[in-house]
Amino acid sequence: MTYMIDAWLDRPHPYLRILNRDTGEVCALLQEDALDELREQGGLDLHELGTSEPQVLKELVRNLFLFCYARALR
Repeated sequence: MTYMIDAWLDRPHPYLRILNRDTGEVCALLQEDALDELREQGGLDLHELGTSEPQVLKELVRNLFLFCYARALR
């Protein structure tokens, strides 16, 4: 399965979504409060979002999924 990151971080209410590239289904959604928490923890590097290196993006998606699941378990 391949994923696509759809990030709108320069809006009044920023969000980041991870989409299934084949179906367009939203697999994970991080809204303003979650993005703030992730930034405070150092888990979101804006430079990583702009890279085209597959290994970096794969690790970023993995970390975003883990963050979402950990947050949901709280």
